[in-house]
Amino acid sequence: MKIAVLSPVAWRTPPESYGPWEQIASNVTEGLVKKGHEVSLFASGNSITSAKLKSACKLPYESDPSCDPKVLECLHISHLMENADDFDIIHNHFDFLPLTYSRLIKTPMITTIHGFSTSRIIPVYKKYDASVAYIAISNSNKHKDLTYLATIYHGVDPALFTFRKSKDDYLLYFGRIHPEKGLHAAIEIAKETGYTLKIAGLIQDTEYYNKEIAHKINGMDVQYLGNVGSEARDNLLGGAKALLHPIYFEEPFGLSVLEAMMCGTPVIAFKRGSMPELIKDGSTGFLVQDVDSAIKAVHKLEEIDPLHCRQHAERNFSLEKMICSYIDAYEQVIENFKGF
Repeated sequence: MKIAVLSPVAWRTPPESYGPWEQIASNVTEGLVKKGHEVSLFASGNSITSAKLKSACKLPYESDPSCDPKVLECLHISHLMENADDFDIIHNHFDFLPLTYSRLIKTPMITTIHGFSTSRIIPVYKKYDASVAYIAISNSNKHKDLTYLATIYHGVDPALFTFRKSKDDYLLYFGRIHPEKGLHAAIEIAKETGYTLKIAGLIQDTEYYNKEIAHKINGMDVQYLGNVGSEARDNLLGGAKALLHPIYFEEPFGLSVLEAMMCGTPVIAFKRGSMPELIKDGSTGFLVQDVDSAIKAVHKLEEIDPLHCRQHAERNFSLEKMICSYIDAYEQVIENFKGF
């Protein structure tokens, strides 16, 4: 099968640190190559892949302040679409913009909907509902007005995450620093339970960081480690007593939750969005309602067996399972497309 994977161009594919959409596009690409498929990855020119790399830009726009992001996106998407006939199927990880080409090309397209940045983009998805096969990354993120081919959870290679049964004496916050991700709550939970909190992630909302977070970081019981890469991520996730994930929005998936469990680390998360689909309450972590219940959950962490976390992640969120699910979806889409 000849497959084109369209990754975003905000960050490198795979990302050096932050970039969850690029990370999943990379995971899909590398998994398909290992299965023997002929894959072309459309991504920034500095991307790393075992597939054929196709790029319309040398650097992603977050690394090149001289570029115009919209111009870069336009050149990037059109680069694939003008070569669409070379492929059996296009796998879009680039949100809604590529959908507008779907009726202008002869190649079927499958789109993984990584989330809805705003309800204002829904009309585009609705317009192309019959033209493109949509994949949900969780059941909780399905929009009632759209038709989905399947729900396919994100998957990672277990070999890239080190299982650690013994944990160090710290809690971890791992993710972008934004009010909806709840770092302020994580700091409160850690302080009330007496644990050091280590923080890693991209500062996405500078005003929030400066007003609510910066003065609480003292380098001792609250430590900010920056926007770390994959090696540091593995060490941090594996050593943590628990990952704190006190979200204030309906999160579509939560890649760090999966990665933590793959390291054998339990997750304490607010029960919102996809969290009940990822976390097995009482076995791989705790689903809680608020800060007070999260504090109580920290005191129950000894009840969680790290091995159960790892086994749950391997069973439900492995790279192998995700790739096999996508191959099934491609075959369905290609077969259905022949009928038009």
